[in-house]
Amino acid sequence: MPAHPALIITVAASLGIAFVFGLVAARLRLPPIVGYLLAGIAVGPFTPGYVVNSGMISQAAELGVILLMFGVGLHFSFRDLMAVRRVVVPGALLQILVTGSIGTAIGKGWGLSWGGALALGISLAVASTVVLLKGLEAQDRLDSPDGRIAVGWLVVEDLAMVLVLVLLPAVAPMLGGHAASAGTASLGMALGMAVLKVGAFAALMAVVGRRAVPWLLEHVARLGSRELFTLAVLATALGIASLAAEVFGVSLALGAFFAGAVVSESELSHRAATDALPLQDAFAVLFFLSVGILFDPSVVRDSPLAVLALVAVIVCGKSVTSYLLMRALGQSSRSALIIGGGLAQIGEFSFIVAGLGVSLGLFGRDMQALIIVAAMIAITVNQPLLSAVRRLQEWLDDRTARAAMPHAAEVHVGGTATLKVPQTARATRAPMAEVEDPFDFSKFHDHVVVVGHGRVGATITEALQRDAARYVIVEAQERVVAGLRARGERAVYGDATRPDVLLRAGIEHAKLVVVTAPEPIRARRAVEVARELNPKITVGVRTHSAVEQAFFEDLLQAPGATGRAVYAEREAALSLAHFTLQALGRSDDEADVVVESMRNHATRPTETFAALATREFRAMMAPDPNHPEQKAP
Repeated sequence: MPAHPALIITVAASLGIAFVFGLVAARLRLPPIVGYLLAGIAVGPFTPGYVVNSGMISQAAELGVILLMFGVGLHFSFRDLMAVRRVVVPGALLQILVTGSIGTAIGKGWGLSWGGALALGISLAVASTVVLLKGLEAQDRLDSPDGRIAVGWLVVEDLAMVLVLVLLPAVAPMLGGHAASAGTASLGMALGMAVLKVGAFAALMAVVGRRAVPWLLEHVARLGSRELFTLAVLATALGIASLAAEVFGVSLALGAFFAGAVVSESELSHRAATDALPLQDAFAVLFFLSVGILFDPSVVRDSPLAVLALVAVIVCGKSVTSYLLMRALGQSSRSALIIGGGLAQIGEFSFIVAGLGVSLGLFGRDMQALIIVAAMIAITVNQPLLSAVRRLQEWLDDRTARAAMPHAAEVHVGGTATLKVPQTARATRAPMAEVEDPFDFSKFHDHVVVVGHGRVGATITEALQRDAARYVIVEAQERVVAGLRARGERAVYGDATRPDVLLRAGIEHAKLVVVTAPEPIRARRAVEVARELNPKITVGVRTHSAVEQAFFEDLLQAPGATGRAVYAEREAALSLAHFTLQALGRSDDEADVVVESMRNHATRPTETFAALATREFRAMMAPDPNHPEQKAP
């Protein structure tokens, strides 16, 4: 055992301090990220007191980034990446070009060489993976269409930075710096090798990884050892990330993303996420702490205007540029605002490029310090900015949806009040006599509130329509709401986890709420908010796993609670069971009795892989020697 376990002490002290500062920030209603950054300042070399080993913290933070990107890859398949390529490829590259040009112009104005100004511009153009993903997670949008665009955007930026890190040393001597080493390759050869390596890595993952990794995990899962499966997942994540960095020159984070993407091809991806990534958040916290360690307060004191200029480029310039590009690429204002707000920060690659700029003699450490301070300020304001963007987006979308009501006509109610509704609504819906605002259904009574209008929600509303039942749809996608309102549906735009949105849907007096949201966290919160506003309401909720169904079954067994949690795969299995019994000669009523008795039993989580070769499984399946019909062969 080592006499002085420096690594353990450093990580333990860092996590403890980050927890204290994060807790204080949360108590003050600030994002925990602010607390983590302040914790880094407190243990950094520029403040008195305890100073942590920044080198060790940086390596631990890199591990957090790897695990975070691996987790993102688990929920983001190659098909998802290809689906958003027409948006993220031109969008990310043009955003880097525009923001980088603005930063380069500022650098030239400050007297930097072309190389130094270019390195400054590139540093300001690339967003932090950790910050953007954490911001989307905080709003539960990581698995949304906007989240997929954001992840694809990050992948394109990372690929572009791979080329930059290869080319910058090659062109540094021509731009006022010096070569990184005597053997620096020519520009053409460096570019060709970079493209070749990235292409070879992508091909390896697409052809070999997508087949070999799922096969390996399924083989390990059959052994029935949980620790071996966890070890296999972690070894895959770290091994592919290291292979990407050491052999192919790709960043560790991007390599980990591709590792997660190939694991997602296996049906064990959900188990991999549950078992192997419990520490990703803790290590990701160390990334923010490592940023705070680099903060030098004297830079703000000596060059406040320079810091403000860089912050303006990052926060204002990047967000406006990204918003305009998203709109030009045919995306909604909602998506454009979310992506623009999320990209208004810089992080990991910015620090790498700034450090490379110093080592190549393109600029001095004072410019590197300016970049770090600007990055820290941008990271601090990013989550509040995302929250403000979200509120602005909801206001704008609601305003747009009101303006999109086609052929509005006045309907006289009771001879006095007037109400503007679409002419199509009068033909397909009864007059909404008790509503003064066609977007506010808070005065409805004994109706159904349907949260989400995807495939499941559309089927439910069709059934309600056929039964002439009154319902209100709550949907978070602007285009869907506009389309529903155009054909006369009662639809409320907004996030169903917010009380004000559900109140507009009339949740206080509703008879039933049906939650079809695909994200488990959002579904849980929507049910909790609905029951807080209307404790007597009946709840129907769609779940995606046995664990989620068990959670809602326990929740709905509380005093005064009524409802049902429906697990899609279980319902499919019960339907097949019903068919099986009928195929054996049972009547429809007899099969219904059996299936209904099964449905009323609590759901037990099960594994999803082909064979459970555990001792417990074998013991359970072994014949009972005391039972005459279960003798061993």
